[in-house]
Amino acid sequence: MILVHRLKGDPLYLNADLIEFVEARPDTVITLADGRKMVVAESPTEVVELSRLFRASVIVASDQLRERSDVVQLTVVDNEV
Repeated sequence: MILVHRLKGDPLYLNADLIEFVEARPDTVITLADGRKMVVAESPTEVVELSRLFRASVIVASDQLRERSDVVQLTVVDNEV
């Protein structure tokens, strides 16, 4: 989730995985995968950077979990005989 703001300043957490594209017309319009549109105060460049940082944080968190001793890692077993 990324934190963006509506034009009046109200905060909004947006699922970054649902962003289809971001446009400046002149306000920033985010189109989601289901076709819904959201107008936000951040620039398109800021939205892209927030999304990039969010995805990077997921990778970092995954690596940190892998290093913890109290996390059990499961393996996939092929059941075909």
